[in-house]
Amino acid sequence: MCGLAGFVGCGSPDILDAMTDALAHRGPDARGTHVEKDDGVYLGHRRLSILDLAGGAQPMWNAKKTLAIVYNGEVYNHVELRRELEALGYRFQSDHSDTEVLIHGYDAWGDDLPGRLNGMFAFVIYDTRKHQLFMARDRFGEKPLFYAQATDAFLFGSEISALLKYPNFNPALSTPALQKFFGYGYVPAPLTVYEGVSKLPGGHALRFDIRSGSVRTWSYWSFELTPDPSIASRPVDELAEELRALIGESVKRRLISDVPIGFFLSGGIDSGAVVASARALDQGLDLKTFTVGFKEPSFDESSHARRVSQAFATDHHEDQLAMADARAMIEPVLSRMDEPLGDPSILPTYSLSALTRRHVTVALSGDGGDELFAGYDPFKALRPAGIYERLVPSFLHKGIRRLADLLPVSDQNISLEFKIKRTLAGLSYPPGLWPPVWMSLMPPDALADLFHSPMKAEDVYSEALSLDEQNRHLSPVDRMILFFTRFYLQDDILVKVDRAAMMNSLESRAVFLDNEIADFAARLPSDLKYRNGTRKYLLKEAMRPLLGSDIVDRRKKGFGVPIGAWFRNPDFSPDIPAVAAMRTDGIARYLNDHRHKKADHRQAIWGCLAIRHLGTGAYSA
Repeated sequence: MCGLAGFVGCGSPDILDAMTDALAHRGPDARGTHVEKDDGVYLGHRRLSILDLAGGAQPMWNAKKTLAIVYNGEVYNHVELRRELEALGYRFQSDHSDTEVLIHGYDAWGDDLPGRLNGMFAFVIYDTRKHQLFMARDRFGEKPLFYAQATDAFLFGSEISALLKYPNFNPALSTPALQKFFGYGYVPAPLTVYEGVSKLPGGHALRFDIRSGSVRTWSYWSFELTPDPSIASRPVDELAEELRALIGESVKRRLISDVPIGFFLSGGIDSGAVVASARALDQGLDLKTFTVGFKEPSFDESSHARRVSQAFATDHHEDQLAMADARAMIEPVLSRMDEPLGDPSILPTYSLSALTRRHVTVALSGDGGDELFAGYDPFKALRPAGIYERLVPSFLHKGIRRLADLLPVSDQNISLEFKIKRTLAGLSYPPGLWPPVWMSLMPPDALADLFHSPMKAEDVYSEALSLDEQNRHLSPVDRMILFFTRFYLQDDILVKVDRAAMMNSLESRAVFLDNEIADFAARLPSDLKYRNGTRKYLLKEAMRPLLGSDIVDRRKKGFGVPIGAWFRNPDFSPDIPAVAAMRTDGIARYLNDHRHKKADHRQAIWGCLAIRHLGTGAYSA
């Protein structure tokens, strides 16, 4: 795992050094730069050494010196690709570097290279023959890649913090992006919170022509659901066995490393499946597992993680995150995020990553299981929501929401009061907006409380609406799966894990985002994912023989954080001055109402807090 940065245009090696060193946390083991004066190309790289420790230095060139690459990620099928390339006549200088596979792969296959890769990656290839840069990001967007056009240079990097090191590049905050942030809880790609700065979406490639300055982006892959009717006739046991084998193969691919590996463990089915599969592969393997818990019982899953650890004889390590720890963590973590993230579980994820990094350099995770196999609470709301929409006239919705607002506020994790209020908020909008409103920091009709010029709901959620309209032929469950995989997974979950892990120089690997698992999930009919109120139906049946029914059927908690209670504690007292586009009176009112339990504004307050700390942190080598 690494960090990359650079630019094409006016500049100096000192500027490149500053951009590259801004990513020192992503690659503490080595640093490399290259300047090609004729084309004005500046390439920088920071390395976290995982594979081919001796031979993987970057920027890396091919033997002809026509192609150079800076790369962040892991390609899990690099051994198979190396054999293909050797059969085509390519000769390798390194022993087992996946970076060199990418160089020769681009020379052999050009734009088709990204579609052949099974892994997580963001890379930039400089082609001296065509005077072009070719960039690509992995299918789901596990690894980040940002770009921008400054006055006299084209910039790129693993984090916006590197781009901001370029002189006189001070992009303004985008008010529409900030409002989308409160609507989604994140800023959807390709937008960023900064005007003129873009993030390359997952499954996309980009070509920059050095001579003309033109930029072209395109999608080389997207997660599409293509339910196969023939699968419905196959026995569930047979399908479960196939899925179990795919998970085992994905774990096996992700165990390849020249440095120590561990496992994030929550006690739920996804991380449990990863640990169980690893143990099934090798009974003698030293499995190190890591968990972070809370003192608040409704949020704590550490006891369940211990049960899984005991069942599979792992070397288990555990920490607890208390309010005092979280308070001390907020500023240094949020200020290093580049963009605001409305997911407060960044705090325990950071704490978990710090704990894990003290023992290993790579960690396998269960991220992606909830998105691919319908694991979230909103899936259970779809059927009653449909009944409500048919039976309750729209003119009554606002009054019913007001009645629900009278329910006493609860600080518990996903309480009944929270579910009722959040569900009713979504039902005030058309069905295509239910998923984003249910997951939002605040419903779009409340944006006027915090912004001087609020956006309409259809503008806030233009991306989600477009996706829903393009897939009206699919079931409501499948359309919601698409929302979670295309937006929430890419721009919330994977951002959270990447930043938290890389702040601690830890590589994380998502087992469920393997190409073969994703392709299998895409062909499954929706009732094999969500059946009669059971989420992740087939995944549960697949893992029942390994994990046992008590773990498989345990009620899901999620990685929630008790910020509701924390924000009411006088010792916490978050200071949240507004940015220019926001209303200070609205923020003050939200804080006051929350502290006095007149309303539950925990998510909106967290969003304001994330914006408050935006850009206040600075990295140094």
